[in-house]
Amino acid sequence: MCVRPRSWMGVAVLAIVYLSLAVMPGLGQPAYKAPRTPDGRPDISGVWQAMNEANWNLEAHPAAPAAVNANGAMFAIPPGAGVVEGGEIPYLPEARKKQQENFADRLKRDPENKCYMGGIPRATYMPYPFQIVLNPKTIVFAYEYAGAVRFVNMAAPTNPPADSWMGWSNGKWEGDTLVIDVKGLNDQTWFDRAGNFHSDALHVVERYTPRSSDTLNYEATIEDPKTFSRPWKISMPLYRRVEKDAHLMEFKCVEFSEEFLYGHLRKGATQTK
Repeated sequence: MCVRPRSWMGVAVLAIVYLSLAVMPGLGQPAYKAPRTPDGRPDISGVWQAMNEANWNLEAHPAAPAAVNANGAMFAIPPGAGVVEGGEIPYLPEARKKQQENFADRLKRDPENKCYMGGIPRATYMPYPFQIVLNPKTIVFAYEYAGAVRFVNMAAPTNPPADSWMGWSNGKWEGDTLVIDVKGLNDQTWFDRAGNFHSDALHVVERYTPRSSDTLNYEATIEDPKTFSRPWKISMPLYRRVEKDAHLMEFKCVEFSEEFLYGHLRKGATQTK
């Protein structure tokens, strides 16, 4: 049925309605369609990086001084709006106490300070880029931090042979979304520098969805019944590094952490209790 406006005001109202419908996702504006690989899958290959403060704290937090405030504003904690759906990580009571203890002693306990691999999902939003290399049977994620690498099995799912820092990843495509089921993660990694942690029962399901030519939407659903009262989710955009010849560089942080870890063992070193 044709609706005939009775005045120019009516024309303006209809125009606004039509324009609103045109830009609402799922109604007038077609969803972004990623370019395809030769086998027809979405091409999400490239060098990507998160641009947020999640590595300092997944939850919303104000600016704060560094754990060792000897350098003024250098190494201070930047404020962050948080990436946790619902705002708060649903810790069990005893686990929340441990998180608070971790935070109080974060300089010594944080595995990042020791150059241990970041684990999943933390490796995704550490302040270093990572690269996705596509292959029909295996997708490779290479991380600049600590030279970590993980292989995503795209064939029939398999079980982890043992727990490890980066876990065991089985992947599949759901439309344009890469879904990765990660198990077999050890209990040594943290989620961030705020002491947020997990047990060896951690199970992560990641979703990488193209949202434009140079952005991905990243979601991770986290489940750990030993630590959390229910599953919870984080989400954030990831940005393509578009510099000319963008690539991963070397960040071999082991040598940076040797003195921190083993300096007290040097002959003549001052022993502290």
